Amino acid sequence: MVTLFRVISYLEGVSYVLLLFATAIKYFLNNEYWVQVLGMPHGILFLIYVFIAIFLGFRFNWEGKKLTIILFASVIPLGTIYVDFKYFN
Repeated sequence: MVTLFRVISYLEGVSYVLLLFATAIKYFLNNEYWVQVLGMPHGILFLIYVFIAIFLGFRFNWEGKKLTIILFASVIPLGTIYVDFKYFN
């Protein structure tokens, strides 16, 4: 399950950055296509990341601070990749 979480964390982090670029394209070039294409996959990856993080937090009895940092990292661009290096290497 930890390996799956690591893969999801990379994918979620990259999809978040891509979605931010897509949002910039939407407003600067008036083109919503990439936001529509990337929005749903990012949302699904975000939810999977959160659910697996909570599951692993209970399974491995993480302290509240660690779980909070791991969950908060999902709203920071590339924060999930930082979490992977800090806690899973």
